[in-house]
Amino acid sequence: MREFFRAAGLKLSYLDFGGLGRPLLALHGHYNEASAFAPLAAALAPQWRVIALDQRGHGDSDRATSYERGDYVADLVAFHRHLGLGPVPILGHSLGGVNAYQFAARHPGRVSRLIVEDIGAVVDCDWSFTTRLPSTAPSRESLVAALGAAAPYLECSFRQRDRGWGFSFGTDDTVTSQKALSGDHWDDWMAVSCPTLLVRGTRSDELAADHAQDMVAGLGLRARLVEPEAGHVVHHDAPEQFAAEVTAFLSEPY
Repeated sequence: MREFFRAAGLKLSYLDFGGLGRPLLALHGHYNEASAFAPLAAALAPQWRVIALDQRGHGDSDRATSYERGDYVADLVAFHRHLGLGPVPILGHSLGGVNAYQFAARHPGRVSRLIVEDIGAVVDCDWSFTTRLPSTAPSRESLVAALGAAAPYLECSFRQRDRGWGFSFGTDDTVTSQKALSGDHWDDWMAVSCPTLLVRGTRSDELAADHAQDMVAGLGLRARLVEPEAGHVVHHDAPEQFAAEVTAFLSEPY
């Protein structure tokens, strides 16, 4: 079910995949939106009820004038308050992973467990792919052809407009967000106090193996690392293993 709420003057959208399970908040990465977690929501049901946010500038949420770190975290504060939840597990991929661990670090009473998918404590974004994206295409098929191997990773964000096919995110907004995402976030990572699962794809071009190991070592017994055979988007490349790892982590006693 799609729902909306307001935060900092923006109308933000989210998908509540429903069910009677315990809530799990999910945050997508750049180029994606809440619907990217539909397969995971189905795999985790009925034990878990996935509620996924279209983050500012993505999906059916409003475009914004600012995409700074504090903006995203403030949106999560408003999202959590809107849902009326107590401490809850939160999962984030890439952009969503940094947003998730910064939210957990700055608002520890609101996060019971943390799952970070393929992003580091130090981020150095390359937005050259973003600037090469086609602005419009005459058909869905031509958009897929223009994207090549990247198409399956972006298809949840495809939109048909009056001028043709494009995306539910803006290129300029995404570059602005990627620039703001880049930086050293070790202080926030080290401030995370809840049990944490770091998921790194073995073929990741975003999170190096030694950096992932350093991240887990930094949190000590609070964290562990799993490395499925996958690229940067582990939930897409290895959906069954990703769901199994998430389920096992969420089931562990603490």
